[in-house]
Amino acid sequence: MREPSVGRRIAHLDMDAFYASVELLRYPQLAGAPVVIGGGRRHQPQSLADGTLRFATLRGYAGRGVVTTATYPARAFGVRSGMGLMKAAALCPDAILLPTDFDEYKRFSRMFKAAVERVAPVIEDRGIDEIYIDLTEFAACDGARSVAQRIKQAVHEATGLSCSIGVSPNKLLSKIASELDKPDGLTLIDEADIASRIWPLAADRINGIGPKAYARLQALGIQTIGQLASADPQWLVEHFGRSYGAWMHHAAAGRDDRPLVTYSEPKSISRETTFERDLHPRRDRPELSAIFTRLCEQLARDLRRKGYVGRTIGIKLRYDDFRTVTRDRTIDAHTADAATIRRAAGECLRRVALDRRLRLLGVRMGSLVRAGEQAAQHGPSAHGAMRVREPVVSQSLSLFD
Repeated sequence: MREPSVGRRIAHLDMDAFYASVELLRYPQLAGAPVVIGGGRRHQPQSLADGTLRFATLRGYAGRGVVTTATYPARAFGVRSGMGLMKAAALCPDAILLPTDFDEYKRFSRMFKAAVERVAPVIEDRGIDEIYIDLTEFAACDGARSVAQRIKQAVHEATGLSCSIGVSPNKLLSKIASELDKPDGLTLIDEADIASRIWPLAADRINGIGPKAYARLQALGIQTIGQLASADPQWLVEHFGRSYGAWMHHAAAGRDDRPLVTYSEPKSISRETTFERDLHPRRDRPELSAIFTRLCEQLARDLRRKGYVGRTIGIKLRYDDFRTVTRDRTIDAHTADAATIRRAAGECLRRVALDRRLRLLGVRMGSLVRAGEQAAQHGPSAHGAMRVREPVVSQSLSLFD
């Protein structure tokens, strides 16, 4: 494909099957095999007497786990992220099942972003496995394809992993383009390519048109981005509202003026886990206590690594009937100390009923400031403290201790 004319050039970089690819570096013997990431700790590979590893498979899986990601051979069987593991087992029973290791995935995320930054420093972080990159300055000198190739090489040298990059005049088109030639793709899109490369795609390929909106569009006879671009703007406004309808029409035409957001302070940092089986606060107290402590320790490490301290500590519980409750409290001083976090989170447990099984447990830190800046903060935040209206359930704390 030709090099697009010089102008604004934004790249979207998406790591290829990121979690699964990290696991294949750890277990290279699984290369080319269908592998699904999403199991719990009991699905860790087992060392055998002869020094080999025995891997769990999806065959016979029973539980409510979901697929976090899958290798491309597994995807060929129809396995997709967010799918229930039992459904994935029906599609590909011999797929290898591995547990998630988010600490390792975050480590590789930091590595690939640092590698990109050394080539092109203007980056918008969009999550653990994707970023936007401003290539305008480099494209004017070396061409967008050349600098994108250098980025791909830098990522591979730093991590051993591949990524796919889409380059276009804006973020919307680049995100679509990065998906067109996966894995290890490099796709350049200019305004002149929209009709041939973008318009034949399904309308839900536009980031911002979700399943519900796409179903409504289909019911109205619109399947593709091209059909959406050809629709009367006022008709879209009548069916989808002034703001969303107008945006749909602009997006389908490939128009997007959003700048890169290169920095934003997080409002909170959290850790949570969904259990493979429902745990009862009394009968499973030792297991819950260990999980609770581990979450607080992980949260403390996350805070220290990112350079934050906070004052508002909260918990999140989801019961076996899918009802979710949250509680938080604001302490006197900012902290990133695991013991302090656990103590305050434990006090939050006094304000919830622990009389039925739990599906999920989480801890959160809010009211964040940069470590070292907390001295400028005086007294508890008036808007951060929580007014407790619920009756105190005094026996709850002891169930986790």
